[in-house]
Amino acid sequence: MKKIAVIGLGYVGLPLAAAFGDKRKVVGFDINARRIAELKDGVDFTLEVSREELAASEGLSFADSLDGIADCQIYIVTVPTPIDEFKKPDLTPLVKASETVGQVLKKGDIVIYESTVYPGATEEVCVPVLEKMSGLKFNQDFFAGYSPERINPGDKEHRVTTIMKVTSGSTPEIADEVDALYADIITAGTHKASSIRVAEAAKVIENTQRDLNIALMNELSMIFARLGIDTHEVLAAAGTKWNFLPFKPGLVGGHCIGVDPYYLTHKAQAIGYNPEIILAGRRVNDNMGPYAAAALVKAMIKKGHTIARSRVLVMGLTFKENCPDLRNTRVIDVVEELKDFGCDVDVTDCWANNAEAEHEYGISLVSHPEKGKYDAVFLAVPHREYAVLSADELRSYANADGVLFDLKGVLPLGQADLRL
Repeated sequence: MKKIAVIGLGYVGLPLAAAFGDKRKVVGFDINARRIAELKDGVDFTLEVSREELAASEGLSFADSLDGIADCQIYIVTVPTPIDEFKKPDLTPLVKASETVGQVLKKGDIVIYESTVYPGATEEVCVPVLEKMSGLKFNQDFFAGYSPERINPGDKEHRVTTIMKVTSGSTPEIADEVDALYADIITAGTHKASSIRVAEAAKVIENTQRDLNIALMNELSMIFARLGIDTHEVLAAAGTKWNFLPFKPGLVGGHCIGVDPYYLTHKAQAIGYNPEIILAGRRVNDNMGPYAAAALVKAMIKKGHTIARSRVLVMGLTFKENCPDLRNTRVIDVVEELKDFGCDVDVTDCWANNAEAEHEYGISLVSHPEKGKYDAVFLAVPHREYAVLSADELRSYANADGVLFDLKGVLPLGQADLRL
């Protein structure tokens, strides 16, 4: 049975490595020596894999040096694929991971990519790096596959093994081998795509579709706000029809939905097509943070607050509830916009890591906000610890005329001053 190396041990790589470790020998590789040391001690800061699950994965070991993965025959790359400040794909982590694998690549080896990319990136960007670093010939000496990740951070029901996996390979024979490899651990089954490019395209449109649906809800919420209609009431009524899709308005961040569409639009523009609908959806969603902040400020003014030096408590900074992941959180847009209005903003989050918040966003989290101190309370991320609080308990952080903004509408209708 071939030995596997999983390159990159974040929210995607570690659960995958642990799942394979239940069946065969697998080495989890990461260049972050501290991360490797923590995992060897059974600690996963992402909270995706428990100490017990790590201990039960008998075939799993960890390494932060090339020596630790040199004897593997299958390399699975699970590194981030972010966008830069200009919203262009940043393939730097993918290229560097390919350079790392290329240094230990041997004849007969297979390199499988799980990172989200645009159609063609595996064969056009990654394979040439592998060839250059190894001196080997693609589809002659070594082979490639693509099986896009479908991890949902913080979701304990939909895990790596219980979500159907799309697979593909650079030759029909390799496609069969890659499919069989994943079928060994994926209880939900696999779907073998006809080519790597098809599998890449399938992944990138999954989140593009969600992005556009949420953009529609966000635009509707802006329309209904002007009409004086509660968006969530409208959606509840429309949702009584069997084929109405249950999307809701909100901030669209994270490592997938707020990023992946830009990979597709980048490739579309590179081949001479201007993707108007996809980019329109992105513009709507990227504007929701400033829009929500402005709505809060208007409500505060109506209650007689002076905005300059007013105090606002933002509850939740992670990109989604019940998850410590701060990557590409759009709550930061709300915070920055409120600061631009002149507000003094405190941010609290019972799931986020303070050091990471300071490093990524320059925010020092307030662990115990003072009661009765704030002119407004903005419930941005309804972690379970916040969702169980009543409107009165949330308002207890505000002064007598404080404004309560329930971004995602977790409170019953009428109990908050505002919601999208």
